[in-house]
Amino acid sequence: MPFQTQVTTQPAPAVAGDFASHNPAAVFPAGEGALVAASGGCTIGAFGWVQADGTSVANTPPTSTATVPDGFVHRSLTGQISSFAQEASLTIPQGFPVTLFTAGDFWATTTTAATPGQAIFAATADGTLSAASAGSTVAGAVQTRFVAASTAAAGELVKLSTWNHAA
Repeated sequence: MPFQTQVTTQPAPAVAGDFASHNPAAVFPAGEGALVAASGGCTIGAFGWVQADGTSVANTPPTSTATVPDGFVHRSLTGQISSFAQEASLTIPQGFPVTLFTAGDFWATTTTAATPGQAIFAATADGTLSAASAGSTVAGAVQTRFVAASTAAAGELVKLSTWNHAA
């Protein structure tokens, strides 16, 4: 483990992919053990698409068509550290179970600044998220059912929600 390089006065509120509330949550309708990470793995705390085979989940759409993601990849402690030098991992290895949430409140890292009420967009290249006004066009991304439920700067954790639509 490397030498400590940072000291904060408050603990981090969460890790990307964690639940952000006790509000109801809903998962993608798949059978028990039906969804697994696709080839190359699946990133936790990002959006996922069920691929054409109906069982594998990737952070990219199954075709070149920009479709709305099937859900958000929750942190169910399935990420594994697979390299000796790695300190942490948010990657679910190929073939390991994936749970896609279609509704709920979660923490995720945003690539843009976010304010409450903004729509959450999923990048079709890697499932990462950004925030923008609902109905706007974000290059290389599609609008999801989620909205920002907290303020965040680019690169910070933001709460995303399907329940909190306050502007």
